[in-house]
Amino acid sequence: MPIFRIMGGSRSSNAASHITTPQAGSNTVRQTDRRSASRHQYPGQRLQQQQQSSQQTPTFMSPSEANQLGGMQAPNPAAAQNNPVIQGNNIPASSTSPNSDAQMMLSMQASEVTRPGAYSVTRTSSGPAQVYRVTVPPGVRPGSEFTVHAGARRVRVRCPPNSRPGHSLQITLPPEPVTHNQLLKVAPLTCAEEDVAGGGAVKMTPEVLRVNQAATESGGVAQTFLVTIPANIFPGMQFTVNVEGQRFMVTCPANAGPNMKVRIVPPTQREEPMAAPKTQVFEVTVPAGVRPNQPFTLMANGQRVLVTCPTNVAPGQKIRFQLPVQQVIGNIQLSYENESGGWCRTIRVKDLKFQWVRVQSKKEEQEGILDDMEKFDFSKAAYVRKLSYLEGNDARMRTAKVDFVPANEAVVDSRLMHANKTLLSYADIANIQGKGLEEKIAWFQNICKQSMTNWENGHVKLVVRRHSLLQDSVDAVMSLGRDDMRKHWRVEFLGEPAIDAGGVTREWFQLVSEQLFDPDFGLWLSSVNNQMCMTINPASDISCPDDHLIYFRFLGRVMGRALFDRQLIKGHMVRHFYKHLLGWPITFEDLEAQDEEYYTSLKKFTTMEDLSMMCLDFTITEETMGVRRDVELIPGGNMKEVTAENLPQYLESNLRYRMLDRVKPQLRELLLGFFDIIPEPALTVFDPNELELTLCGLPTIEMDDWEFNTIYSGLYENASKGKQQHKCVQWFWEVVREDFDQEMKARLLQFVTGTSGVPTRGFSVLQGNDGNIKKFAIHGVNRTQYAFPRSHTCFNRIDLPNYSTKKELYEKLKAAITMSSVGFDME
Repeated sequence: MPIFRIMGGSRSSNAASHITTPQAGSNTVRQTDRRSASRHQYPGQRLQQQQQSSQQTPTFMSPSEANQLGGMQAPNPAAAQNNPVIQGNNIPASSTSPNSDAQMMLSMQASEVTRPGAYSVTRTSSGPAQVYRVTVPPGVRPGSEFTVHAGARRVRVRCPPNSRPGHSLQITLPPEPVTHNQLLKVAPLTCAEEDVAGGGAVKMTPEVLRVNQAATESGGVAQTFLVTIPANIFPGMQFTVNVEGQRFMVTCPANAGPNMKVRIVPPTQREEPMAAPKTQVFEVTVPAGVRPNQPFTLMANGQRVLVTCPTNVAPGQKIRFQLPVQQVIGNIQLSYENESGGWCRTIRVKDLKFQWVRVQSKKEEQEGILDDMEKFDFSKAAYVRKLSYLEGNDARMRTAKVDFVPANEAVVDSRLMHANKTLLSYADIANIQGKGLEEKIAWFQNICKQSMTNWENGHVKLVVRRHSLLQDSVDAVMSLGRDDMRKHWRVEFLGEPAIDAGGVTREWFQLVSEQLFDPDFGLWLSSVNNQMCMTINPASDISCPDDHLIYFRFLGRVMGRALFDRQLIKGHMVRHFYKHLLGWPITFEDLEAQDEEYYTSLKKFTTMEDLSMMCLDFTITEETMGVRRDVELIPGGNMKEVTAENLPQYLESNLRYRMLDRVKPQLRELLLGFFDIIPEPALTVFDPNELELTLCGLPTIEMDDWEFNTIYSGLYENASKGKQQHKCVQWFWEVVREDFDQEMKARLLQFVTGTSGVPTRGFSVLQGNDGNIKKFAIHGVNRTQYAFPRSHTCFNRIDLPNYSTKKELYEKLKAAITMSSVGFDME
């Protein structure tokens, strides 16, 4: 059982820092940091205290109030009801009330940053142009340049043609830019509609609830924007705003004014299918076995697409459909060469979105026949997490509903728009999907670079203290809006003169992620099967009761920003969490990788003729912190007996609970934080293995240590050190050493052990699912038994067939490693 410790800062009496607040008659005044008095509180506890004392709590206005105070101009009264203006949560810098939230939102000069937090940094030019008189120095000829000091600035001046040394010149300079550092306050988390407040998240206000419900009823997604009221705009006056390509006319509310922020709710818009400028008509024959309204895949002019059979069409008949011309779709499927089928992602014709489909075999894939998945199959069933975004009480922190849907119902956009510009389309994804990892990362970084805010439009400074690193970092990052997440970041350790040229930021990512993934902190636990993999602690609400959800949202943002900036984090997660991030199918094999014993017990139920003798109901018993409790898998589960008829529902409920519901609140915040910055369409080029390697980096693998600490069994039992090695064992190590690059070595390690992480003491201390040392093992099997190598991550073993040639071993091993992420059967 892990030892949980209370999150807090140093107990040292000299740990107090200072804050800067505006005060009449002086530029700055030093005051003891209020957080020093609550050093042993969680950020969520401090946040609650701030909210209770705040007199400027963000509030949504009803449509009638919006009409009275000034709202978005709509063409008709009905439309106006859907477009209320909502007061924002930013306080103008001119506010000096000592008890208001203005103390948390300050405008300061760059040299006045004396407290930790997140600062929005902007440069402005104010005041009139500046005029100076300078004298031409000796030796300067007409037309040449010379340097002079004008006030605090040093400028270059070109000598006029009619001037000589000693002449007096008048020069005019633009006003000197002034850097402003605006300290941002922490944004609260909002519970999803069905959740109970807790863990740092507050209940959704009735006004926000109505906004979300209205969007859901209209078939759209709720979305609000924070906009700044321009200078010289006062209550009742109108101004125009442009947000994400949409243009709105807004009336300044009665309780707002210049430089304040208001929150607007634009009309809910249904998403329109992506139009293709040019199309080509194709005629194909419906394959045998395809029923009306059933989807099937086909190749059209070298393009793989997903088509739904019309209602009045039978197999053998011909149908016509249109496809975009000069767009390559053939490579857009996250599958590889296979013999027995599996899940792949392809484009559907009706809206050019990605959808998961399952082909039963390579032959059937070529014929376009899909596994209809109507009958539950333990070995094939797969589900994908679905995020339905909702607005939160604070515009900077949205929330969401998370659900498990069948994999063949999961879709994702193949297009990404930013500032009225298409950053990527399905054709771009097709071109890069088959490339190597480094090329994929370079392509992804280019997409991130294009979506980043230009430096001249402002950046973010994160100021933290080393002795309160995690506490300060959480407060800083959780005060940023989603637009701030895509600005340039500069990390600064308070009191240290280091300039962040990359090294400080890299250190910050490493230190913060290392603390969060530390099992003693209570948020994460080592996986049952692999001590190098971390899984979410279901009891994190006990170890961090007041704000564990804040930490998971913070970690999601840290991971997303690390991927955005190509930084590394110190923590390997269990495989299915990477699948959740990517929206990949979760199968019972993922459950096996997490808990083999639990998986085996479920699998036995599928072969039993009489389940009544097991006396099962739709509940499971869990032990948390020494306390046993019964958990219902479905509402009223303790009253529902498991029978042969409802066994598929029971198995699905178990998979859903272990892979999602057990840690649903924590996982939701992790996903929300991650997607606060990362655009999901851009992730479609990665598989889970590649995402782990990109986030955690390629491991340092000592090949001599790896080979020396490998054991052999089966046909290769006599291949241990000091004995005659089997030729396949020799080929295996030659392929790994000579033919595999660093990425493929890491992928092999992932394939066999479940993670690319290597223990700090090397391969001699690899552990199995029982916590005991289980060294890397090569088990020899006959190639008539398996066509491809198979892995057993629970005890770090690879079953390697006795191939007849080194080339065959190389091809089959490489195929098995790449296919492992997609869920293909390889028997």
